[in-house]
Amino acid sequence: MDLHHNALSDAINTDDHTTEVVPLSERRGPVTLGLLWITMVTGFPSVLAGFAWYQYGLTLSQVLLCSVISLVILMAYCIPACHIGTVSGQTYALMSRMLFGRLGSLFVSINVSWISLAWYGLAAVLLANGLKGCFAIPIDTAWLSVILAIVMSVNNLFGFSGVANFAGYLAAPVLIGWIGLTFFKAAAATPASVFSVPETVGFSHSLSIVSILIIGNCAWGNEADYWRYAKPKLLYTIAPLVVSVAIGQIIFPVTGWMLARETGVTDFEAASGLATRYAFGGMEGVAILAALVLVVTYWGLNDANLYASINGVANLKKFSRKKLTLFLTALGALAAALLAKDPKSLETVCAVSSNVLPCATVIACVEWFAAIRSKKAPFFAKVPSFAELPAVRWSALVSFIVGGAVGIVTAGIINEQWQFGVSSLQAWVTTLIVYSILRNFEKLPDVEIGNTTDSVLVKAP
Repeated sequence: MDLHHNALSDAINTDDHTTEVVPLSERRGPVTLGLLWITMVTGFPSVLAGFAWYQYGLTLSQVLLCSVISLVILMAYCIPACHIGTVSGQTYALMSRMLFGRLGSLFVSINVSWISLAWYGLAAVLLANGLKGCFAIPIDTAWLSVILAIVMSVNNLFGFSGVANFAGYLAAPVLIGWIGLTFFKAAAATPASVFSVPETVGFSHSLSIVSILIIGNCAWGNEADYWRYAKPKLLYTIAPLVVSVAIGQIIFPVTGWMLARETGVTDFEAASGLATRYAFGGMEGVAILAALVLVVTYWGLNDANLYASINGVANLKKFSRKKLTLFLTALGALAAALLAKDPKSLETVCAVSSNVLPCATVIACVEWFAAIRSKKAPFFAKVPSFAELPAVRWSALVSFIVGGAVGIVTAGIINEQWQFGVSSLQAWVTTLIVYSILRNFEKLPDVEIGNTTDSVLVKAP
């Protein structure tokens, strides 16, 4: 894997293939994608989830059972969602063109951009909380979040290789080492009697609480934005996914739960500093080390968040990558300022993300599987220009909106009393059913693609 060559290549290609298929010559192997995905589906928000679950009264047995169920649901979505990116070589926004039409694609792109910016702002807020947990920083959390959001944009000025290099060589190793050490120390201090503690929260409610944070952390919807850079081999998709999710959504949250049980700390600001001090004990300079670890992990996560937002806007209009990055950074900083005032910002962003964006990917997978069954060229065999498309494909747009609405409502975002079941699963299944019915009344646009069905070799017009 020649990352130095690719860094140069990406620096020259400032558009970063946002409007075309990624060539096979620039695809990465499973190790690079695995390390990148670890920084995306782990990070300190996964540990904070464990603190939150302890605060809600969930037992360790409930956490483990509900986590396993959530991960099975997650893999049923993530494997096809990521693999369609590898075989198409296209971004989430580009694939939406054929499926949603001109205006529908713009609607989908706007959603991926603003939700990714919400994640970007949230990560800046959580990092600000963590740093204030390590040091007595005399700056309001909202203002500190804004400063961090601006600083953390620098890697995206250099395209995907800036993201991949940072994740692979720094963020992922530090992240795994830190939480691994914390997990084993906390596990040694946790008695076996925790498994016999009586439950005070019902199973259905427990599953709903756990699934929102686990699936919300891992089901981004726009997985294709990153996996289009992977080699189109199914095993190369499955292996990194399983390993990274097992680390990030079992070891990380359980570590947070055990720390919360041992210390009684559930406040996010206090928890951020506690986790690293706990791992490194009374080492001299532990506060500085804690701060460095938090900066590296959140920075790696925010590389992916801003990268996704850039790709969404790039589908709307061609901009200079650097100018677009600076503009979106400013919006991300504004999001950080607003989210710093919301005590339930983590749960809200997780729920919105996993209940809206994946619905478009579900629609893409339906058409992909339909093409496989009929042995026809897939819808992503060409990146069509907007001039070749209808204004809207109503079957896709209606399915997307209905599915997302079901997820938002059952996640309890509008009214907590409406929280029910696994909201993400309900959103995806609703989208699947509605689209499977409506697509029979509205065909995909007839776009000439020639004789080839090998999407990774097809250029955009």
